[in-house]
Amino acid sequence: MTEKRYRVVGMTCEHCVRSVREEVLDVDGVDTVDVDLALGTLRVQGEDVSDAAVSAAVVDAGYKVAAT
Repeated sequence: MTEKRYRVVGMTCEHCVRSVREEVLDVDGVDTVDVDLALGTLRVQGEDVSDAAVSAAVVDAGYKVAAT
């Protein structure tokens, strides 16, 4: 299992957190998702998780992943 972290731009409330969490949980290989509103971060754990798929899921939720 690997862990990846992302910075998410545009989240302002708990509804934002739920939206991102739900979309990212649907990504193939993702087992757990932790979204921190205060820090604007997303932590994903799973097997063979695609950065592109996670970014697309965040966009589908209405936000974007900041370049690191």
